[in-house]
Amino acid sequence: MAFGSRAAGSGKHRGSSRLSKKTAGIAGIAALATTGVVGSFAAPAFAADNDHASTDTGNLNAVVVADDLAGDIETQAAAQQHAADAAAAKAQAEAEAQQRAAEAKRMAEAKAKAEREAKERAEREAERKRLNTFVSPLGDSYVSTQYKAGGGMWSSGSHTGIDFHADSGTVVRSVGLGTVVEAGWGGAYGNNVVIKHADGTYTQYGHLLSLSVTAGQQVTPGQQIGLSGSTGNSSGPHLHFEARTGADYGSDINPITYLRSHGVSI
Repeated sequence: MAFGSRAAGSGKHRGSSRLSKKTAGIAGIAALATTGVVGSFAAPAFAADNDHASTDTGNLNAVVVADDLAGDIETQAAAQQHAADAAAAKAQAEAEAQQRAAEAKRMAEAKAKAEREAKERAEREAERKRLNTFVSPLGDSYVSTQYKAGGGMWSSGSHTGIDFHADSGTVVRSVGLGTVVEAGWGGAYGNNVVIKHADGTYTQYGHLLSLSVTAGQQVTPGQQIGLSGSTGNSSGPHLHFEARTGADYGSDINPITYLRSHGVSI
């Protein structure tokens, strides 16, 4: 038909009229409302508002978290500093304790050394005194015959020692520290003991009833060496005592002078 042909042949696409657009818009809105799409279109506006609120809240939370983190760091730093201070104080205390202990040990060692030295000095002094100590050969006696007394009883014509009064069996003592060089029968001296002393002198003890020492034995001042008697060339119980410069007969010296020179009152 002519109408149809003209409309198709015009070659132009005519847009919708204003009324059609408005009608379509109303219909679309109604459709959208029916299907709920309107709510979807409206959501972005609310979402935008919510995003803005979330952004504001996030910033606030970030500030709070930062403040809390800073506080935690300060607390941790304070705790670490406290621990470091405590460790340093402990180390210093231990060092001071070690120093005090070392000083106490040094003082104790010095005291012990001083005590040892004092003890050694005391022992040396005691030994010196012991070496230089002399006693009487009899505890309670007196001289009954003097040195160099004359008479026919002695082969030399005079007494080479002194006689101490003593009953038979009286303890006879070494007058000083020394070594026994003779212990046994001595002829006219009977049973006798000869002792060499530290100063190089000798003492002799004659007419003994019995002996308590042997040759080579060390004796101390006052030590028992035998018992008094009347053996050998003797007129009765007594102690014949001699002091000599040598071990042999004939080197005699005055026994009283000898004993007194060694501090013995006689």
